[in-house]
Amino acid sequence: MMTRRENLILSAYTALALFTGQTRGLMGQAEERASNRTLIPDARWNCGMASGIPSPERGTLAFEIEIPLDRAVDIGKTPYGHRRIGVGKGGSVKGAKLNATVMPGALDYELVLANGGIEIEEMIVLRSEDGSYIYIHNAGVGPNAGDVRVVVDIEAPNAGANASLNTGRYVARRELDASGMNLSLRVYDAANIPVDAASAIKIVKPDGVPAQPWDYRRKGATEKQGETLVRENVTLGRSQMVGASKRGIRNIVPITGGGLSGRITGKVLMGGADYQHLSPPAIIDARYLWQAADGEIIMVRNAGPFGALVPTFEARVGGPYAFLNKGLYLSSNPGMGQGGVGLTLYKSID
Repeated sequence: MMTRRENLILSAYTALALFTGQTRGLMGQAEERASNRTLIPDARWNCGMASGIPSPERGTLAFEIEIPLDRAVDIGKTPYGHRRIGVGKGGSVKGAKLNATVMPGALDYELVLANGGIEIEEMIVLRSEDGSYIYIHNAGVGPNAGDVRVVVDIEAPNAGANASLNTGRYVARRELDASGMNLSLRVYDAANIPVDAASAIKIVKPDGVPAQPWDYRRKGATEKQGETLVRENVTLGRSQMVGASKRGIRNIVPITGGGLSGRITGKVLMGGADYQHLSPPAIIDARYLWQAADGEIIMVRNAGPFGALVPTFEARVGGPYAFLNKGLYLSSNPGMGQGGVGLTLYKSID
């Protein structure tokens, strides 16, 4: 038989358990109510749905994407927020509207803002069952890691079986399991989901923080190539031609590795690609990662028309390559390289 003291202790633990369960239940209900509300993205990262991103689950499930990760990189604080990157090593797509293979090298760029908000950019290439390639370029936001939504922008061949995906309206639930090295996207047809702006949650960037760019920097009329910054040899995979799609002719050339010499030494990592737009004037848009000899990871984008390529960088604030964040640089045209192309990057001068 329990003593009076033991009974009191048991009663206290029982009450605590009940209270904790009720609290968790209430918190879960609150989170569920919040996740059903529309998200209004900041105007500087509007994701292509400036009027609001609805809860994906209110739509019809179109397909699911599973991407095992080759690496998950925590770059740290950059000028835009806390940057994390996932690089895919392949994957699968299954669903009513699409079945396909995810090609190696998918990029998931996650930016965590100081107020807890999250911004996402993703570049994913698929090979569908008929052998054609599909390019997906996503942008997303979330008030926290528990409710991250991405607007799925699909470029499929105009003449192919998946052409209807070009005109669809799709929103996905994005979930990243960094410890399990897996990225998943449940993609919903959002064509008939109404946007309820009255009860929406607004995603607001912290004051004084610059907006991460969606587009690439253009070369100024008076800019010239100055001192050499880096020489890089970038190894490439076989082209993945989407062909004529909703934005013109798209061709994707996977980046598989490479090396760096000059002011920064190290290597080019597997992941990303040159997401070329070949409708005149042809535009190069290479997105990839450097790993310096000391282990620091640097985001690279080298884009523009031939004769006016402009590289930009995102590196850790306070790190040895933070100077790249503010500098202006120019690039040579790609030339012959070992297993791919060679480029020289320069400081820009007027």
